[in-house]
Amino acid sequence: MVFKNVAFTALNNGARWAVRGFMLACVAMAGAAHAAENWPTRPVRAIIPFGPGGATDIVTRLLQPSLIEALGQQIVPDNRPGASGNIAAELAARAAPDGYTIFVSNVSVASNNSTLFASTLKTDLDKDLVGVTLLAAIPDVLIVRSDFQPRNLKEMVETMKASPGKFNFGSVLGSYAHLAMLDFNNRAGIKLVHIPVAGGALISVGVLSGEIHYAFTTAAGALPHVKAGRLKTHAALSRQRIPQFADVPTMAESGLPGIESVNWNGFFVPRGTPRAIIDKLHAATLKATQQPQTIAAFEKAAVPLATSRTPEEFQAFVRDESRRWARIIKDNNFKIN
Repeated sequence: MVFKNVAFTALNNGARWAVRGFMLACVAMAGAAHAAENWPTRPVRAIIPFGPGGATDIVTRLLQPSLIEALGQQIVPDNRPGASGNIAAELAARAAPDGYTIFVSNVSVASNNSTLFASTLKTDLDKDLVGVTLLAAIPDVLIVRSDFQPRNLKEMVETMKASPGKFNFGSVLGSYAHLAMLDFNNRAGIKLVHIPVAGGALISVGVLSGEIHYAFTTAAGALPHVKAGRLKTHAALSRQRIPQFADVPTMAESGLPGIESVNWNGFFVPRGTPRAIIDKLHAATLKATQQPQTIAAFEKAAVPLATSRTPEEFQAFVRDESRRWARIIKDNNFKIN
């Protein structure tokens, strides 16, 4: 009888603890749901994997005023350059999944790094971060200093073929612009020496100084220098001509079809972020991009807005881009030692 009472008491205690655990779990879920419903209640950090002045930084700051208005909270840009964007990606992936950390990634970090740094990468974007929406898709142009002799792409290729290894190009090591230039070299049958630069904003500086002969850079980054007559462009790496560079032919029009380079940017959040927060951020971003002042600011900066209808659409786009760039990396036998 004593043993039965002990067993009964133990059973009751176990049941009480189970009920208590269930109630605590319900409270926790209710708290999380309440937090998601009221998000955001404080400033949101936007981690940028490159320094100020680059395309990703420009996109973030152009969108910032309208996104602040849409969310009702400050958006605080946090530039964390270094390690080809991997430092920022790892920081974002380790952040609390509570909606107060956004990762503003670009094509290089989101689509190239998983292949280029497969043996050392501590973060897998596809597993550790969740895509929210595309923000912008900025086409590249081929830039040279205004006093550089070749007048167009055809003359450039002829000059390069006549002097293999004499001329160079600049880009961030392993970036989409670097890989696109390697693809261009192969298709055009030329050999340009690579000059690594620390950030995208420094590419135009290198070309202007004469240290770099050629480079692929964003239309947005090149536009003020071209307008000032300091740089000129030989080709646009887009399917159609860029409105701000209407007199610049595309690569296809210049006889080299298939060479395209677009620096797209998008929002990601740490995996585990509540779906309600992801949906609110997606809706707020779309609302921000539809504001007349935002559209005008992006047009002035030669940055084409581009958004995703759903987070799933954006995530599928990122996976497709990853496969495309992985093929280019393989075709060019490119490795980072």
